Amino acid sequence: MKRLFAGATDTGCVRSANQDSYYIDPEGRFFVVADGMGGHAGGEVASKIAVDSIRECLETLWDVEATPQKLMQDAIDKANQAIINDQIANPVRSDMGTTVVVLIFRDEQPWFCHIGDSRLYRFRGAKLEQISDDHTWIARAIQTGVVNADDAKSHPWRHMLLQCLGREDLKSVTAKDIEWQPGDRFLICSDGLTEELSDDRIAHQLKATRNCQQAAESLIEAAKLRGGRDNITVVIVSNELNHNN
Repeated sequence: MKRLFAGATDTGCVRSANQDSYYIDPEGRFFVVADGMGGHAGGEVASKIAVDSIRECLETLWDVEATPQKLMQDAIDKANQAIINDQIANPVRSDMGTTVVVLIFRDEQPWFCHIGDSRLYRFRGAKLEQISDDHTWIARAIQTGVVNADDAKSHPWRHMLLQCLGREDLKSVTAKDIEWQPGDRFLICSDGLTEELSDDRIAHQLKATRNCQQAAESLIEAAKLRGGRDNITVVIVSNELNHNN
């Protein structure tokens, strides 16, 4: 079963710069999406440092006998420290940080880890399932019953992150394996997509377009039509036999 994959990113309709970054390993071994934040171009720098550091670490250690947990933890730790080092060297960017989602395939088994509110979904049949949990104040408030799901959509604190890369107190990540079947697709995205499109709308777009590149671009265009208030990044990985990438 061959993995097909593609990605795209867009500044959106409001922002003047794109603070998202992503990387797709040409061999389809790993995929990274990061959504930066911070003034004075800090978000752009933080997300790029994260993606470049994770890519370099995974490429260097890929053939080392290490568990997926160890491999991904080392990559996250390196990225976090690289951002902190840049903050120290450039105090104007001291508040910068970034979310990140990392998806890897070890012996054809997918594993992921994440920090922040960029998301990983699995699309199976016509059902879209969120695999990652948002590391946000609003997600915790929903879980504890402080805020209901309807109110959360417009809550002023819905973007408040509980974790991001670029912090000394970053918690250890948990790498999790994911079951997938022929025909499944993974969607990795920044919150510029999910702020504009409901899960139902995302599922509708994925169902309508099987080609990975076309699906990524159509999701971005749909988000822009709804306002495109943030940068939008989409990576799609497909477990298909006969569809072209």
